[in-house]
Amino acid sequence: MYEWQKQIQIIVDEIDRCIQNYNSEGLTLRFLSRKLGYSEFYTTKKFKEISGMQFRDYLRQRKLAFALKEVRDSEKSLLDIAFDYGFSSHEAFTRAFKGIYGVTPSEYRKKPMPVVLRTRIHPFDRYFLGLGEIGMIKSTDGVNIYFITIPAHKFLHIKNYESNGYWDFWQKQSLIPEQDYETVCGLLDSIKGKLDDDGGSEVNCGSGQIMAYISDPKGRLCDWGFLRTECWGIRLPFDFKGDVPPQMFMIDVPEAEYIVFEHSPFDYEQENRSVEEKIEKAMAAFDFTDTGYCLDTSPGRIMYFYYDPERFFKYIRPVQK
Repeated sequence: MYEWQKQIQIIVDEIDRCIQNYNSEGLTLRFLSRKLGYSEFYTTKKFKEISGMQFRDYLRQRKLAFALKEVRDSEKSLLDIAFDYGFSSHEAFTRAFKGIYGVTPSEYRKKPMPVVLRTRIHPFDRYFLGLGEIGMIKSTDGVNIYFITIPAHKFLHIKNYESNGYWDFWQKQSLIPEQDYETVCGLLDSIKGKLDDDGGSEVNCGSGQIMAYISDPKGRLCDWGFLRTECWGIRLPFDFKGDVPPQMFMIDVPEAEYIVFEHSPFDYEQENRSVEEKIEKAMAAFDFTDTGYCLDTSPGRIMYFYYDPERFFKYIRPVQK
């Protein structure tokens, strides 16, 4: 199974690359299966087994997700967008778009609203599979620690009072109607103006989606000794006026000071757990003496967690003087 996790990841990466480059010739099962060296039948069988959906359905929904963002953000004609993403006509594009999102492209362009996009699947995740690291290689890079001031902004999110960690959070959310991973991430991916969105396809955090922890008397006692509620959401400009999905919460986060514990890029397959341990130790051992600050765990304060192995792994924790 491990080898096929890697093979399907190659297909997922190639699909996004071809869609971004408008390369419809590369978006065929024949081309992608040959790239792996397997038959079309065997490739589709393993794709469904690992991803949970048919290859053709994933491809169609992923193309529509890219198309929707062009409808939302560009001035390109809808016909050009339809042709760019492999639809034979404006009518075919409109039917497919409305069938997935419930509105036509022209209606969506006039009034963008949160809709559930097909975000990129991540079939290869060693941490989730419990396979640990290969060789347990320890990172030689240190953890950078610094203080920052973050301007006022809004935080749109879902939350869970009982969860303990990323995987437990999503397992519990999957039991709540319309709050499962695919629905929530798909909705957040469709919202324009995310402060942390760099245009990437990674859910955390290239597309602007991050995990957060809010100090909350109703929350769960965490390892750091205070009550917290785990959240998943996006940071938005303070003047954001868009629609809020009914299953989500929007809070105002005032300008405040924070301490950042940040690790440099690392090899996810080999270093994930060792880097996580290193940054946890750095936070536990940090001495605030002579800094003029201390951690602020008062109700309502929020801590952000950013995870992108190609760029950084960091916690941003609130402080007060």
